[in-house]
Amino acid sequence: MNTLSYKTHSAKKEEVERKWYIVDAEGAVAGRLFTKIAHVLRGKHKPSFTPHVDCGDFIIVINAGKIRFTGNKLAQKEYQTYSGYPGGQKSRTAKEMQDTRPTRIIEIGVKGMLPKNRLGRQMIKKLFVYEGAEHPHEAQKPEPFKF
Repeated sequence: MNTLSYKTHSAKKEEVERKWYIVDAEGAVAGRLFTKIAHVLRGKHKPSFTPHVDCGDFIIVINAGKIRFTGNKLAQKEYQTYSGYPGGQKSRTAKEMQDTRPTRIIEIGVKGMLPKNRLGRQMIKKLFVYEGAEHPHEAQKPEPFKF
């Protein structure tokens, strides 16, 4: 019998090292971009990934208004909201959302790919989305993320 003992390292929230990454969304396909962002926010790209700890990094997304949809999704995909009141359901197409609030498309898409609990709500706070190419996070020295 082999006497070697390997222990799986379980990360603790105090010892997690977080980096800042910047992602340019110009010309990127929506769903593929969202999965990669969610992957990094969750921390699955790190060898020290632990499912019950927020191991993820910070993500800054620029040029959110220039995201790309494939096929007829721009005209057919609908985003629905419901206020909770009778007759309070509203729906907008992806084209309307891209014209009015393009940052919301990325926020909704990524949030849907994160855990639906306290941990997911904590992870989405590390996502910063901007419509143009400028962002106020130069002090954090973000590095471009290689997909």
